[in-house]
Formats: sequence, C-alpha cells, structure tokens
Amino acid sequence: MTPENAEILALEALGWLAGQKDGLQRFLSQSGIEASDLRDGAGSREMAIAVLDFLLAHEDLLLGFCESASVEPKNVHRARHAFGQQELREI
Repeated sequence: MTPENAEILALEALGWLAGQKDGLQRFLSQSGIEASDLRDGAGSREMAIAVLDFLLAHEDLLLGFCESASVEPKNVHRARHAFGQQELREI
C-alpha cells in the first residue's frame, strides 16, 4: 500500500468515526487533539497516523470501520505500515 492510499483510507476512517455515536469524541479525548486542529489537520500525514493508530488500538472500532468500508483489518495495518516507523508528532 502506498502512503497516498494509506492517507485516503485514514480519511475514510476519520469520516466513519465522525458518524459513530462516540467514536470521534473518543478519538479526540484519547489523542489530545482539539476539534479545531482536527479540521485543520484532517488531510495531514500526522492526522492519518493518529487515526490509524487509534483504530488499531480499539478493536471494536477497527472491526466496525472495516465492516462498514468492506476493508479487511490487515489493510488498516498495511496502511499504518505504509508510513513506516513515523511517530505521531504534534498536530
């Protein structure tokens, strides 16, 4: 998977999280990202990494997203690995 495809998958996941009852709020709370920063950084590589890391750490949300998007969980892992070992920097 290319980093560009990984970013697209992360944006899809972010959109899916926004449609969940408490998905987006859980993401914001646990990541420490402010809602205003979310809007500004939605297309950034750092935000993509944060979203993918969050999903991979929460199996219930990961499986829900994968079912909704018809994506296998291993593809979310591949998307995260497309960014290499890059750590989440401040967004």
